[in-house]
Amino acid sequence: MRNLLAVPFSRICLRSAGRSIRFMVALLAIVSITAQPVAAQSILRDAETEALFTDMVAPLVAVSELDADEVEVVLINDRQINAFVAGGQRIYFYSGLIETADTANEVQGVMAHELGHITGGHIIRFDEGVKTATGITVLSLLLGAAAIAAGAGDAGMGILAAGQQAAMGKFLAFSRVQERSADSAGARYLSAAGISGRGSIDFFKKLQNYEFRLGIPQEDSYGRTHPLSGERVTLLRDVYQKDPAWDKPSDPEIEARFQRVKAKLLGYTAEPAVTLREYPESDQSVPARYARAYAWHKSAYPDRALYEVNNLLKTAPNDPYFLELQGQILLESGKPDEALQALRKSVHLTNNQPLIASLFGHALIATEDPQYLDEAAKVLKAAVNKDNRNPFAWYQLGVVYSQQGDIARAQLATAESSLLERNYASAIRSSQIAMAGIPENTPDWIRAQDISFIAKAEFEKNNRRRR
Repeated sequence: MRNLLAVPFSRICLRSAGRSIRFMVALLAIVSITAQPVAAQSILRDAETEALFTDMVAPLVAVSELDADEVEVVLINDRQINAFVAGGQRIYFYSGLIETADTANEVQGVMAHELGHITGGHIIRFDEGVKTATGITVLSLLLGAAAIAAGAGDAGMGILAAGQQAAMGKFLAFSRVQERSADSAGARYLSAAGISGRGSIDFFKKLQNYEFRLGIPQEDSYGRTHPLSGERVTLLRDVYQKDPAWDKPSDPEIEARFQRVKAKLLGYTAEPAVTLREYPESDQSVPARYARAYAWHKSAYPDRALYEVNNLLKTAPNDPYFLELQGQILLESGKPDEALQALRKSVHLTNNQPLIASLFGHALIATEDPQYLDEAAKVLKAAVNKDNRNPFAWYQLGVVYSQQGDIARAQLATAESSLLERNYASAIRSSQIAMAGIPENTPDWIRAQDISFIAKAEFEKNNRRRR
């Protein structure tokens, strides 16, 4: 499991000019946050988790008529219980949602709902709701200002307040309509895929319990962006119970894989004491051993971590993800030579899965043995060819090029890594050094030029935001 950090986006900064201006600022802030929801978030990448998400969402994507190659599920390291869509056909899940869900079926219910947002074009149509709300606000500003200028101060302030309320009401109503539309579409996709809606109902009940704890009034959903969970349960239960898939059990293999991923996610993100409390030594199940292995590794007890992993491998010696973890523990414990066998086998079993391959490439470099440089270069090139959005793999490839004396391509790889990490100043410097050392108009030179153009544009955009 890898933690990829994103750079925080700039806040919108406008001068305040009364309560109506503050409302407009708040509304614009909502737009900014919705348009760039992951800019200040930490993205988790893990080969096993991504493979599971792909298999879980695949039957839903198939019936939604979306292109399976375009839909992607991304995991964010955040304890909130949330999910959303942004950036084309990407579904973002917060780690807190995975921790809260008891079954894969519950998560598939959320996936179906988020696909409903994509097929409904809700990201694109979001501007419609904002435009209507801001239009009302601007009109109220003009009318209120005119009244105040004419000497009717109280009337002017009343117009301003009414405009704010009407604008927010319009915006919230628009959002609730989109949520109900996504609920309806999600129900259709679950039914068409032959997946029970029980998990969807169960998850909404969990959300309803949180609403009770927070003391959220349950009379109606006016003033909220989403319908109340109780309202959604009432509407959806009738739909799901009539569906032929209502009593269909979940895929046992998917459910077993989900419990593994849920355990390793907790082991990776939570404090070790929390993980060990959730999965005590008395629990000898596969998920429990998995979670404890991560917890002990985080606590700098590699022997205990390896004990758990080795016991897992006794039951499944060819499990690529157990082998990956074994190699990771050995590598990060200062034993890269010992990590090679497990990682090489894991890469082979997963057909060169790029995240695992990048870890293997790192281990080859970490041995500091020149005999492994050619293999590391081959492995890392294959990794970035399959997944060019992995800054860690690009960085490691740059290390290989540097040790091989190819400084220009080392800088090109560094530029790729810096661009992905939004370190635009570094991307500009590295791409320009690469261009100076690579023959002009070759593919690598053109790529360096592209990175330079992109990084300069983003760098200037960020500077304008700070002014």
